[in-house]
Amino acid sequence: MVAVGSPIRALKEAGLAALVAAVLGLPLIGFRLVDQAGGEALATRWHDLAYVIVLAFIGRLGLVLAGDRPSRSSAAVKSALTPIVRPVGTYLPWLLILFAVILPALPFATRGVIDSGILILTYVLLGWGLNIVTGLAGLLDLGYVAFLAIGAYTTAILSTRFGLTFWECLPLAPVAASAAGLLLGFPILKLRGDYFAIVTLGFGEIIRIVANNWRSLTNGSQGITNLPRPSFFGLADFTASPAPGHTAFNALFGIAYSPIQRVIFLYYVVLVLALAVNVFTLRIRRLPLGRMWEALREDDVAAAALGIDRRKIKLAAFAIGAAWGGVAGVVFDARQGFVTPESFGFIESAMITAIVVLGGMGSQLGIVLAAVVLVGLPELFREFDTYRMMIFGGAMIAIMRFRPRGLIETRRPTAVLK
Repeated sequence: MVAVGSPIRALKEAGLAALVAAVLGLPLIGFRLVDQAGGEALATRWHDLAYVIVLAFIGRLGLVLAGDRPSRSSAAVKSALTPIVRPVGTYLPWLLILFAVILPALPFATRGVIDSGILILTYVLLGWGLNIVTGLAGLLDLGYVAFLAIGAYTTAILSTRFGLTFWECLPLAPVAASAAGLLLGFPILKLRGDYFAIVTLGFGEIIRIVANNWRSLTNGSQGITNLPRPSFFGLADFTASPAPGHTAFNALFGIAYSPIQRVIFLYYVVLVLALAVNVFTLRIRRLPLGRMWEALREDDVAAAALGIDRRKIKLAAFAIGAAWGGVAGVVFDARQGFVTPESFGFIESAMITAIVVLGGMGSQLGIVLAAVVLVGLPELFREFDTYRMMIFGGAMIAIMRFRPRGLIETRRPTAVLK
């Protein structure tokens, strides 16, 4: 009999993993269609398939050997790393803020890098908004992208039909999204678990379908284009030749014109909005409202027995979480310059939910790290377009394998019994 944890057992399991990778990878990786003059032809990629098989073998071998180590040694390693991990957890948020502030001044900060930073910060806003609903109140919302869509379309309609600016839409779009959150939350808050998640998923699809079919308001599948860009607090425009009566940003400060100035300004606007949302969330979770959210998340029935009005508290979570989705919608329009229904499919809700779950339920810092991993890595691997989703899936599997409770699995409690 082969002893548990022996190299022979590890080799057997690694060989089985390699065999599975070969069987699954043969049709997906081993063959591909290529365009030719007479049509399409079948080509092979045996070397890519070999790489996948070898990686599966080595990865499974390492997992088995690592899993067979005595728990005493892993506990010793964990205790040895604790003095290192705690200071990192204390100073890492400030280091991230410092890096975000000086990012546009770094040598590698091209327009593409700054634009990716805006995209990551947008998902951070969405993650923090959903974190209130899912991470604090314990309500699994699979249709959170609906509030992003409401904020984006509210901004687009107000700016194109009523001439409102970015700064005028910024407080109005969250109000519209928050009102939608109240309308959604009021009739469904008696539902629990999977039923609640399915209803929110349906709400997200309803918003997308309405935006696609209400042509007189949303222009249907063609979307709304030529959205105005944000100005410098209404004092100057980021154009080389502004309209009569307007001032150019470069002329206001006496510098040379560059198209990247608008991108840098939008980056700092989104950064300030994200920091403001973070401060608000950290403060409110220490108030009685935030503690009641956590009580509902841990035990809904026990919270009700203590006298907590579950409907009002959940509605507050929906309204505030939806408002941050509306803020992200304003930023979305400012970055894209157009809005279409295809931008708000289920894959976007899945991405936002994955950021919250992988970052750690209720963890603000974890959501930032998860947004960098899930949004930033696909942007970095654009040159590997064929395998980008495979790398993305592998990263998610690795996180769930080694950090099943999220990147930041613990957080400081808001109330401590002494």
